[in-house]
Amino acid sequence: MTERPAGRGSYHHGALPEALVGVAFELLDEVGQDQVTMREVARRAGVSAGAPFRHFADRRALLTAVADRVLADFEGWQRAEVAAATGSGQGSWQGAGPEPRAGGGAGDRRAVLRALGLGFVRYAVRHPHRFALVRSRVFAPSPQPELRERLSGIDRAYTEVIVADQAAGLLRPGDPELVGFAGQALVYGLAQMVLDGYLPAEKAEEVAAQVLDTFGRGIANPR
Repeated sequence: MTERPAGRGSYHHGALPEALVGVAFELLDEVGQDQVTMREVARRAGVSAGAPFRHFADRRALLTAVADRVLADFEGWQRAEVAAATGSGQGSWQGAGPEPRAGGGAGDRRAVLRALGLGFVRYAVRHPHRFALVRSRVFAPSPQPELRERLSGIDRAYTEVIVADQAAGLLRPGDPELVGFAGQALVYGLAQMVLDGYLPAEKAEEVAAQVLDTFGRGIANPR
């Protein structure tokens, strides 16, 4: 990353918080959250060492703001994954029309959940430091309240996709939140297994696709 050439006071006071989060976001990608310090963020932003504390109470508060930025980036990533998989070109996670088309392709609802699952794994594998930060603040006993609004929006979008697929007859009836939780547990576990080295990174997408297809078909014999 190219260091920002600004001198102290280069940022308008109202723009400094966003600039600090942007610098911390870039630093996170470089070195991981453990090495994102207030002092280094201030240095790269070209402001005094005490300037970040006027906007963020401490390092935890800054990293929480970065986690919110990661979640926003992840939302955009997932919209792009759905658009690419369905050929819809739309910005919504629902992306496809309510009825599947024979043979797949544009507007095929069957591709939406699969794209979201693969998108989760791809994002985690390509951005491991971002995944680790979100994991420490979201998949924790007490998720941080500052992230609640963003997380609620993501959960709501997932649930709406599941409800739409159930209405279209593509998924079995059932509690959509429970279905979503099962899918989330699956892709979270896959991503973590890759990052832990249990699954080879070069085969991550192939294995994830196979597992998601197996999950979609179900493993129980119908009676």
